[in-house]
Amino acid sequence: MKKVVVCLLSIMISSVCWAGPQHAVSMHGKPKYPADFEFFDYVNPNAPKGGVLRNASFGSFDTFNPFSIKGNAAPGIGFLFEPLMKMSDDEPFSLYGLIAESIDIAPDRKSVTFTLRPQAHFSDGTPIGADDVVFSFNTLKQKGVPQYRYYYNDVEAAVAEADKKVRFLLKESDNRELPLILGQMPVLSKKYWEGKDFGATTLDIPVGSGPYKIKSFSLNRNVIYEKDPNYWGRDLPANRGFDNFDEVQYDIYRDTTVAAEAFKAGAYDIRIENEAKKWVSAYDGLPHVIKKEVHHGLPSGMQGFVFNTRRPLFQDPKVREALLYAFDFNWTNEHLFYGLYTRTKSFFDNSDLAAKGLPTESEKRLLSPFKGMLDERVFTTPIALPVFDTQNPRPQLLKALSLLKQAGWSIENGVLKNEKGEPFEFEILLDSSGSSAWERITLPFVQNLKKIGIKARIRTMDALQYKNRLDNFDYDMFVMVWGQSLSPGNEQRYFWGSESADQKGSYNFAGVRSKAVDALIEKVVRAQTREELQTATHALDRVLMYGFYVIPHWYSPVTRMVYWDKIDFPKAEPMQGLSIMTGWGR
Repeated sequence: MKKVVVCLLSIMISSVCWAGPQHAVSMHGKPKYPADFEFFDYVNPNAPKGGVLRNASFGSFDTFNPFSIKGNAAPGIGFLFEPLMKMSDDEPFSLYGLIAESIDIAPDRKSVTFTLRPQAHFSDGTPIGADDVVFSFNTLKQKGVPQYRYYYNDVEAAVAEADKKVRFLLKESDNRELPLILGQMPVLSKKYWEGKDFGATTLDIPVGSGPYKIKSFSLNRNVIYEKDPNYWGRDLPANRGFDNFDEVQYDIYRDTTVAAEAFKAGAYDIRIENEAKKWVSAYDGLPHVIKKEVHHGLPSGMQGFVFNTRRPLFQDPKVREALLYAFDFNWTNEHLFYGLYTRTKSFFDNSDLAAKGLPTESEKRLLSPFKGMLDERVFTTPIALPVFDTQNPRPQLLKALSLLKQAGWSIENGVLKNEKGEPFEFEILLDSSGSSAWERITLPFVQNLKKIGIKARIRTMDALQYKNRLDNFDYDMFVMVWGQSLSPGNEQRYFWGSESADQKGSYNFAGVRSKAVDALIEKVVRAQTREELQTATHALDRVLMYGFYVIPHWYSPVTRMVYWDKIDFPKAEPMQGLSIMTGWGR
């Protein structure tokens, strides 16, 4: 009778009653595909095999270990490392068996057990066992990039219960995302990695478990992957229609303009075009190049100029808000982007997770405990950003000066100074791989800042120096993109949580330290229904937006691709976006 009651409670909460091992798992509701599914709907299961797919990458690389904070990992290195389960691209957040043939979430949700496929093995031929999974968990949590510590914070331990069975003991039962996060964990070879310095950069080719292995590489020039003829998972339903090319090559470019010219000359096959000017005119007159806009249902995430609030200059929210009024999106979109973009007004824009209008009563209940420490507009005013009259930016700049005056700044002889007479100066850090495009975008912002007495310097750095500066939070301002999913959760701790603010290598680039943000993140993580998730995310969104940690940029609801007609893709456009690895050679 007790088991029946637990099942009934589970049904009431999530519409899913776990009755032993399952082939798949969803964040909310049931997985789309049944246990006997043959392939995902968005692939071509009969895609031709063979050929070479040539890609471009930017910057440089100095390691084949993508799990360490040190170094820049080689592009495409993820081909080598399979996770326990694979995500479906036409569902908000569902996983299907890969290395693990099944997942079993305990009725009390205090543990999750994965049973591994008997045929799964590493590229050196050794079987993948529970000991490898336990080793991977402990190593990633203790020595990997900081995100793993935040992802696995609510896991008590990983236990190998049998050669092909591993059980994770969970600290809490209400972190509904955690079983799925564990399902996404890459599995490393204990035999290969044990005894090595996991935190170091390395160009030794690692033992993997994925469909490809490294064929050759030239440091900072290219890396070539070839199909592993002994790959164990090629015929799994979740893999059919993927990985159709015999080789996948990445050529390294230092500059996006050079890379675009190389594409036009046929040096590589496909390009995701993020520059409006190039999209509109750069590929005219190339009869064998296809331009395609791929629609998706993903949140926009947040791209913008990020304030480092660890710097005294940017610790006052009024200062950060003031600088919003110096970025003229309307002019930028009209003169640089051909009107192709939409202003970002939320950390979860383009989705039902974005806060709109005034907060609901449910949102207010989450926000009210922090009323005294939050900007009053969180409760009273819909989120809005400055709109410029592109012919007359004066009103917006006067608003910026008014806010700066309230924060203790005033103009003397054309220079903005504080009460100590110190000028308002800061540096905007840019990555050299896209410097030409970003300088065009940033210079008008710098000119507007100059009109209100602020001196902003643009500094461009190569990829390795740039990454090192970001990892160590050594910047005043830079351009960042935080991607978001349709099921936000544990990663929000890594983005905005106070604990991550001083953790080198974390994605809390703004240095957010807020009890309200921390509490709302936990509400997001522990949401039991889609409605609860939406409410918590809306509340978090309002607090972040009125914290003025970022000067928001823009987004597009489509991905713009250009590719040579010697390759082709499925017609379906899944909500998570088109995967290049579902393509094939004609």
